[in-house]
Amino acid sequence: MIRVLVVDDSAFMRAALTRILDQDPELEVVGTARDGVEALAKVESLQPHVITLDVEMPRMNGLEFLARLMKERPMPVVMLSSLTQEGADTTIEALTLGAVDFVPKPDRTISIHQVAPDLIAKVKRAVTARVSPGPRRRPLRRDGHRSRTRVVATHEDWDRVLVIGSSTGGPRALREVFSGLPGDLPAPVLVVQHMPQGFTRSLAEHLNECSELEVREASAGDRLERGVALLAPGGYHMTVRRSGVIRLDQGPTVNGVRPAVDVTLLSAVAAFGARVVAAILTGMGRDGTDGARALKQAGGYVLAEHESTCVVYGMPKSIVTEGLADEVAVIEEMAQAIVRYLDKPIRERKDDRARLSARVS
Repeated sequence: MIRVLVVDDSAFMRAALTRILDQDPELEVVGTARDGVEALAKVESLQPHVITLDVEMPRMNGLEFLARLMKERPMPVVMLSSLTQEGADTTIEALTLGAVDFVPKPDRTISIHQVAPDLIAKVKRAVTARVSPGPRRRPLRRDGHRSRTRVVATHEDWDRVLVIGSSTGGPRALREVFSGLPGDLPAPVLVVQHMPQGFTRSLAEHLNECSELEVREASAGDRLERGVALLAPGGYHMTVRRSGVIRLDQGPTVNGVRPAVDVTLLSAVAAFGARVVAAILTGMGRDGTDGARALKQAGGYVLAEHESTCVVYGMPKSIVTEGLADEVAVIEEMAQAIVRYLDKPIRERKDDRARLSARVS
């Protein structure tokens, strides 16, 4: 049985969440708490495997509780997040602090029972997650003199394109990577994080604050720019043309998600071939594998996060298992690895294609 502690200041929500979770034969709600102070005490006495956590609570709110928990007794936490801009900002902060995942909290127009399947699935997945103590807060490298004037790029401005894909545990991993990438990165960046609509803008703003690069949520018609990272909006696939123009669409899900890493990476490979470098970070499933295979066949480079730092070792594991990774790096060293591979010579596509096709077939 997976032991769950429900933390919420609303008596109605505590009762509703308990009923939902207790209906699943693999889950058992072992207790509830009204605020962070009570929750800390019950963590010690009840020994839960997973916590569901609200943010707005008296005495000690969800973020304060989460920071204490991850410092003193790291364990999987699933946030309940309101569908507001403030709620999205708080959710990104919680994921950076170490929460494994989140479920959008129903408003008055949505019954709690409509999110029940998502909540149950994420609580079950959370128990298998690798949770590490406290966020790694490296000093910001921004010197205050960086220009953010938008310059439309041409192919002469850059000869490489970086694609980064992540899922569960991604916001924290992305913060680590973006805080380590230099402002003079010689490539535009495309980022795909599995996240629903309404949350990716907050993630982009959060990454923008910790990076020397400019990070923003992508819009249709944006162009690739050196030193600028475009994050796929929640609910939209992001593709890129040879001209460097970004397209967004709400086509069918791929690998069960939208946006999907494979969609973006395959389009980048079709447009730029061996010029692409890909980094696949923590996440469940195999999204990114098909794109990585196409990239290897085109002569490009693929990096994967090491198992030891993944919250969920799924997407990188698929890359490694299929022999597609040129290098496997812990998240603290991924930024340096990316810079190294962006500086490597572009492979001779004709010679390498046959060799790589044989290796990955």
